Amino acid sequence: MPSTLAAWYTKFADFNVESLFARKREPGPPRTVFVNQPLPPDYYDPKKHARVRKEHVYCSNQVITSKYTVITFLPRNLLEQFRRIANIFFLAIAILQFFHIFSTVSPGLVILPLLIVLSITALKDGYEDVKRHQSDRNVNYSQVRVLTGGGFTNENAMAGKSKTFVRAMVPKFRRGKKRVKKGRGDADVENLQHGAPPEAIHTDGAALEAIPTRTEAGGDDTEFEDGEPVEEAGGLFHHHGASRRPHWKMTIWEDLRVGDIVKIKEDESFPADILICSTSEEENVAFVETKNLDGETNLKSRNACPALTHLDSARACAAKENAFHVECDRPDTNLYKVNAAVVTSDGRKTAVDTNMVLLRGTVLRNTQWVIGVVLFTGEDTKIVLNSGATPSKRSRVERQMNPQVFINLLILAVMAIVCGIVDAVLEQRYFPMGAPWLYGDTQSDDNIHINGLITAIFALITFQNIVPISLYISIEGVRTCQALFIYFDKEIYYEKTGQATLARSWNLSDDLGQIEYIFSDKTGTLTQNAMVFRECTIGGRVYHGDERDAEDEIAPIGTIPEEARVSRSSSPPSAKKSDVSTSTESPDPLSAGAVKKAEHVLAHFSDAGLLADITAAQRAVSGSPEDRHGRMLNGFWTVLALCHTALVSVDPETGAIQYKAQSPDEAALVQAAADVGFVFRGRDREILTLQTPFSHDGAYERYELLNILDFTSARKRMSVILRKVDEHSEDDGKVYLLSKGADNVIIERLSPGQDDFVKTTEEHLSEFASEGLRTLTLAYKVVPESQYEAWAKRYHEATVSLDNREENVEAVSDEIEHDLHLLGATAIEDRLQDGVPETIADLKEADIKIWVLTGDKLETAIAIGHSTNLIGRDDNIIIIRGRGDGATPVYMQMLNAVEDFFPDSGILQEDGIGLDETQQEQTDGVPLQRVNTGVSSLVGHNNGERPGGFVLVIDGGALTHALADEKHKTLLLKLAMQCEGVICCRVSPLQKALVVKLVKDGVGAMTLAIGDGANDVSMIQAADVGVGISGEEGLQAVNSSDYAIAQFRFLKRLLLVHGHWSYARNGNMIVNFFYKNVICIGVLWWFQIYCAWSSQYVFEYTYLLFWNTFWTIAPVIGIGLFDRIVDDHVLMAMPELYRHSKNHEYFGTKLFLIYMFDGVVQSAIIFFLIFYSFMTTSSRPDGYDVYQYEFSTVMAIAAVMTADLFNGLNTHVWTAWIFFAVALGIVLVWAYTAIYSIIAPGWFTTPIYGNDHYLFRSAYFWFSILLVVVLACLPRFIAKAYKNSFHPSDLDRARWIIKHDPDHDFSQEKHGGLTKLQRPVSRFSRRSSMRRPSLLHASRTDMSTGICSVHRGFDFATEENGVSMQRMQSHLSERHHLVPPQKRRRRKPSELIHSFSIPHTFRRKKHSEESSRTNEESLPASPPRSPRRSQPQPLP
Repeated sequence: MPSTLAAWYTKFADFNVESLFARKREPGPPRTVFVNQPLPPDYYDPKKHARVRKEHVYCSNQVITSKYTVITFLPRNLLEQFRRIANIFFLAIAILQFFHIFSTVSPGLVILPLLIVLSITALKDGYEDVKRHQSDRNVNYSQVRVLTGGGFTNENAMAGKSKTFVRAMVPKFRRGKKRVKKGRGDADVENLQHGAPPEAIHTDGAALEAIPTRTEAGGDDTEFEDGEPVEEAGGLFHHHGASRRPHWKMTIWEDLRVGDIVKIKEDESFPADILICSTSEEENVAFVETKNLDGETNLKSRNACPALTHLDSARACAAKENAFHVECDRPDTNLYKVNAAVVTSDGRKTAVDTNMVLLRGTVLRNTQWVIGVVLFTGEDTKIVLNSGATPSKRSRVERQMNPQVFINLLILAVMAIVCGIVDAVLEQRYFPMGAPWLYGDTQSDDNIHINGLITAIFALITFQNIVPISLYISIEGVRTCQALFIYFDKEIYYEKTGQATLARSWNLSDDLGQIEYIFSDKTGTLTQNAMVFRECTIGGRVYHGDERDAEDEIAPIGTIPEEARVSRSSSPPSAKKSDVSTSTESPDPLSAGAVKKAEHVLAHFSDAGLLADITAAQRAVSGSPEDRHGRMLNGFWTVLALCHTALVSVDPETGAIQYKAQSPDEAALVQAAADVGFVFRGRDREILTLQTPFSHDGAYERYELLNILDFTSARKRMSVILRKVDEHSEDDGKVYLLSKGADNVIIERLSPGQDDFVKTTEEHLSEFASEGLRTLTLAYKVVPESQYEAWAKRYHEATVSLDNREENVEAVSDEIEHDLHLLGATAIEDRLQDGVPETIADLKEADIKIWVLTGDKLETAIAIGHSTNLIGRDDNIIIIRGRGDGATPVYMQMLNAVEDFFPDSGILQEDGIGLDETQQEQTDGVPLQRVNTGVSSLVGHNNGERPGGFVLVIDGGALTHALADEKHKTLLLKLAMQCEGVICCRVSPLQKALVVKLVKDGVGAMTLAIGDGANDVSMIQAADVGVGISGEEGLQAVNSSDYAIAQFRFLKRLLLVHGHWSYARNGNMIVNFFYKNVICIGVLWWFQIYCAWSSQYVFEYTYLLFWNTFWTIAPVIGIGLFDRIVDDHVLMAMPELYRHSKNHEYFGTKLFLIYMFDGVVQSAIIFFLIFYSFMTTSSRPDGYDVYQYEFSTVMAIAAVMTADLFNGLNTHVWTAWIFFAVALGIVLVWAYTAIYSIIAPGWFTTPIYGNDHYLFRSAYFWFSILLVVVLACLPRFIAKAYKNSFHPSDLDRARWIIKHDPDHDFSQEKHGGLTKLQRPVSRFSRRSSMRRPSLLHASRTDMSTGICSVHRGFDFATEENGVSMQRMQSHLSERHHLVPPQKRRRRKPSELIHSFSIPHTFRRKKHSEESSRTNEESLPASPPRSPRRSQPQPLP
């Protein structure tokens, strides 16, 4: 029976209201989208020919994140509120009192408190949802250009839109009036108040009236201003001629239809999932930012569908002869999978893949415009499919209250049953004896056979206060005030944007104090997505860089002496547009005199020592140390300036060069080279132009781009092969290979004889990595022409092979990337948000586990783990990868990790852990082995045994397998629990939510998710507490969050102070609330012994009526609002104190039962001492017996004083507000007694009239109150005094120190400074983590291969196998295949408009020709010098 009861209770507690109102919409069937074509007959219902079949009706583009509608608000909100057992109980009690036999007062008055509680809670929930509706309206009313006119039709059927909850409350778009554009900061603050959703923030598309309306002319493919607005208010066209021509009409997002053709411009968001028809680029390539989807910061390239590239104007799109349809698979959550095909009017079918589709939530970058057709809208888009319905979250304290209320209900039921049984027995015993109080008990509704049942029901009403209804309204009020405390806290107010921390859900404040796991996004949450080129090592010499003002947007070209500056007239300007660049063509990049900071690059780079070395190299004597180092400088910066895929644009306002790259770190590298003087001037097809400080006569140097060996996560390097183009130099026609990549990959490909240089560079790399910087190693070599020609032929054959093309290309690429010459390494800082490392370190001190869930690649995730202190300097990294067929299975990788690193954890001995027979067979051929890679010797013998803990890194592919079934989930969870932290990379939004649920449900831990992008919404909704960061780039995830903060660092104070305080306050308030009601009910209960168990009140009813409203409410409210477990500066200085809150010390069933016991004991002391004092001998001087309400009034006053003082005794700080709250109820009960006792019965019935005469003159009265109050409170006082004196906790010590030394610096007490301060058990020592690390640190083991290595900070982000790179590779391959080698050797200068070159050094010819030749041969990577003059001249 108990197990059945527990099962029913668990089922009730786990009831999910959302399942009734937000059932997940099943994805529709495969669809065919008809563009400018009629629907086929079979699409229509045969019975109703005008109606399209249901399966061919597509959902609208309206996206709603709110919980309620006008229809569902009342039933859903009531269901949510009646998940509280207490509300069900109070409703039942109120219904009972509508029957006159059970009525005590007016039934309407009885149900009024319940109605007030329900109404206030409903108003709060409604207000929160109104804000969500307003946010939804903001995004749904964003605008997009949609093709209309010219006979274009769209017959695809769409479902109707939902009515909004606050349609009349939000002003409609005001057309015709110009509004002043707000600053970004002001707009953010305004949007924050409305909880703007992700797509609505900072998409640079303006409102309707702010965008100049253009109509695309039918014949000349140009856009021109009409002079008249195309769309007037109400949607009517003012210029009726324009309405008949094809043109782009501004339409709100929610009116967008499947099959519409839209035009998106640069920096605007995509409103739906769109197939690209054409772009502004010659190659029909578009660049998009996908960080809202997958968290990756680098730009992705997408290309138009080849069959639709002619649809590049409104006229072409509207032409009937260009009609087509698109066959699509059903909507799918996989972000990287699109199966579709375009069928043109002539029947040709063209496949469509993910590279041709632009997903909702992404932003167009570096591309002027894109024209596309809408395939999926609204709930069918991938970003919405990856998010869930808005959940109804309940705090842990509230969930814990339900069983406690249930316990009280059981106690109440027992009390009622006892009263009913005893009353029935007594009546049946004394009725035959003629008991006078039973006279007439022979009626059908009043007899000894049913009176026991009626007495039991009366007992439920008499003792109903054991479950206090006022508790819930008190908690709601206190939590609202706590939300205001958070909002007005200046310490978590971001002055830069004028943004305060906002509590969007008011009922989760105490959950902030119990967080055990934090799941964080990376980009925009931990990092600013901004890069700074910090340091570099060149030729064994480190350049740390000078501090520069980040406000300097533009740096002049040529921070070198005047004689070395380049003439800007040496090359004519280009007449062609760059093949991929979308930037303006004027002014020309060759004549630009300054470099502007690239997007997401924070500062220019400069170093006085580097400048001095360049100057010294220019003047160096041939063969001198300065000359040799100059060659290194020359090669190093040339590799940075040329080995990339960045584009050159010119800012039209400043005329300065600005680099546009697919990733911020690539832009930072190219810009740093330009800041030093190695300025990449642009690319014209395959010809690259470079300006260097060492250029001969200031001329630009030109290089022909032969091949690009692209960067991939497997290769971990990128190389370019160039040919020098300079017919006036002996170097003309020389072929160079320039490489950059991971240190281990580059070092193992170096030529012999560089051991000392390699060792020095590795030391510098370790130093860079220890500072959390992202490193790249640079190298190069000269390739003999004959060797290159033979290799180029093999490379071309590999690129066109049909079988194993990728493997063949990789093998051929690896052939030429050997015998390299090391140049040095770079160190880039992925700038963190302010205070992130310190915040993470302190949160780890608080024993909070931090997991990072990011869409970035593995290296980036590990690099951020180091820089944020998530990975300690001596930690060991375990890597689990998801690979293809033939690789080590994910389960086997996890099992090996447990066996290798946690053999004593007991995991392997648990049931269900281990390989089954099928897995044994699958893994027989792929045993995990330690592979010697050439760098494993750097790790040392103690790999995996370093003093730090373990950090698990797992990628999205492995997570797909690990979350597939319960067996994988169990092992993953147990392995993760053994680690200090977990980093999940390459994860989709849905996987983020699944990981959160895995920990939340598998461990039962309190979880918090924090992010700033739309890809974080699912994770935020899945966690117990969701925090959205509304940073400078927008509010992104705020709309779905419970708390909105401006900076990640504010999370520390939000948890350690507000969370700790709120949980301690609310927990203390609730148990004291139960206590104060038990003491009252206890007095009533003891009285039943003396009233024949008839369920009668001992107090005059008004004392009981006002118990929870006047007498005892103030102290518990005071605890909830003003109690402080310890001061905020102590909690911030000593994060270890958070463990008291995290370990649930302030609220639980054990504490609840202790307070209930206190209440029972104190009620017994109050009742029996006072009862026998007054009843043994009369307290009246005239000798008459006392009236019941005389001694019961003494009990009431004593009970109120005891309850209020006991509540005060349980506070931790006595402020003026606490004094006021404790005294208020006592003053009121005394005043009420004095006044109520003198009201004559002539005014109204007053059963205690004259009490002042009998009580205030009685010594029994005064002595009884004094005695029972002291005796009742004494046990708790003694217990607290004993604990504080002999067994003080660290909190007790901290309060003692504050009392005696208010200015004490608690930062000195950190890490165990307080006596007996126990820190959480952890393998991680923060002191050791913050010290300067040794060169060997953070070993990593890849469980998929068994390879061990040392992490030296390598990271480089770029798109792998992107469309743009594929197009470039294709052009190069075709050109080199068609043009004979002898034709490619040289070109006339007039044929070359842009050029690249490797820089030369100026040297004085001092030594003999033989000596010079000997010196040059010692540096084989350098090109030969020019023999044309004997004075200082350019040499390689």
